[in-house]
Amino acid sequence: MMEPHLMEDDHILPFQAEGLDVRGRVVRLGPAIDTILRRHDYPAPVSRALGEAAALTLLLGTTLKFDGRFILQTRTDGPVRMIVVDFQAPDRVRACATFDRAAVDEAIAAGRSSTIDLLGQGHLAMTIDQGPDMARYQGIVALEGESLEAAADQYFRQSEQIPTRVRLAVAENYVAGKGQSWRAGGMMIQFLPSSPDRMRMADLPPGDAPEGAEILQQDGTLEDDAWVEAKLLMGTVEDHELTDPTVPAEELLYRLFHERGVRVFESSPVIEKCRCSREAVTSMLRNFSQQDRRDMVADDGSITVTCEFCNTRYEFDKAEADELAKA
Repeated sequence: MMEPHLMEDDHILPFQAEGLDVRGRVVRLGPAIDTILRRHDYPAPVSRALGEAAALTLLLGTTLKFDGRFILQTRTDGPVRMIVVDFQAPDRVRACATFDRAAVDEAIAAGRSSTIDLLGQGHLAMTIDQGPDMARYQGIVALEGESLEAAADQYFRQSEQIPTRVRLAVAENYVAGKGQSWRAGGMMIQFLPSSPDRMRMADLPPGDAPEGAEILQQDGTLEDDAWVEAKLLMGTVEDHELTDPTVPAEELLYRLFHERGVRVFESSPVIEKCRCSREAVTSMLRNFSQQDRRDMVADDGSITVTCEFCNTRYEFDKAEADELAKA
């Protein structure tokens, strides 16, 4: 049985179900995701899509063993054109979305406001940036009417060849004394047996096979029983169990895996914090051509730049703009 372990909001909790050769993580986001979503005043379905993407990014990014960045980005043809979530290891996250408000309103009116509907067709890119002296690694998965959960599963099948399942949930809950507050949560499990032969599987859904039937993969091999059991247990997780602050993550893990034994490890915090600064914006402006900088100058001679992540406005008066224009 697990030792009592208190998990607060805005934390990641790693765990291991040794009896199933499964490792995983649970993310719970409260004030951090609420701050990100409310500062932009997104329509509710856009907030849910961005909340899912943030939870997924943290499940993946916090597995990094170095102080780098993990960036998740979607580019699609749906009402939500782009989502960007930037995680700076070990604990900082920022996120934003670009969308067509008229198209989003039309989708809501037509009852097509799920994350799948809003994203449409395109791709999901996940980039690992280990710093200026290291090469970037990027994995790309097609988004073709699938959820972010399914896209993450596909990413691991293609790039890491690790059987993986992801569950994501976002909710706007009422908190006494604080009103409505956005919350997000997620869980990821991965099948990591000691024998590599046990991982050689296509990991495709078995369809409507009758109970007790042997589940075969495309190569004719049986899917490992432990992974089948882990996926079935994962399938019982409900959205509210991932977002409800009154349901501790440890309680959820115990419900799922207590028969096989589950162990939790030290949780790590998540902080909502943008990386922008006046110095960074000045440096960015200097990287533009002279003509581009001159085109940014307002009628009063000033330049104003607003950070897309945190909505902070950086204003450069006429003298500063003139100096930048000459650089």
